[in-house]
Amino acid sequence: MSAREEFIEIFKASIHRDGADALLDFLENRSDFFSAPASAKFHGAYAGGLCEHSLNVYHCLADYLARPRVQELYGLEYDSETVAVVSLLHDACKIGCYKPGTRNVKGPDGKWQAVPTFYFEDPLPYGHGEKSVYIVNGFIRLSREEAMAIRWHMGFSGTEDARTVGQAFQQFPLAFALATADMEATYFLEGEPQA
Repeated sequence: MSAREEFIEIFKASIHRDGADALLDFLENRSDFFSAPASAKFHGAYAGGLCEHSLNVYHCLADYLARPRVQELYGLEYDSETVAVVSLLHDACKIGCYKPGTRNVKGPDGKWQAVPTFYFEDPLPYGHGEKSVYIVNGFIRLSREEAMAIRWHMGFSGTEDARTVGQAFQQFPLAFALATADMEATYFLEGEPQA
């Protein structure tokens, strides 16, 4: 099964609120979600990387939330729809932002050669997490905790004041769980950044 097919299967099986069909139609037919990279130079820096990264985050978040310690000691339990919404859609902000191009690198023979790459050009500079919330909320209604999880999924690697990130994590534990899943997917599943 391709990443696109798996994403659509999980989406259709889990996300049933009003507007879900329109959101999936947007992702499939009116955006580059399934062909976009997840980044220009780092994790998922290839066509289709955004979809693959979103699936990796979904699986990491589901695994994290299934841990007995997380459920029993921390008391974190979320339904399958919430898990799918926040993980599959946390990086909706990257839709339409990566343009293909080339850059020059020195080959093993010492000669410069053009290699494919992506350049980031944001047509709607609204921030990272908040832009994803804005896009998704245009189709489906997010709960406050879902919106906060998506908004703060960059955790302490974002540019926000660390105290504000800590407050968000304390008030909205799903934000911490999603940030943890995002980092696990990025740094462990998706390997070393590409040069």
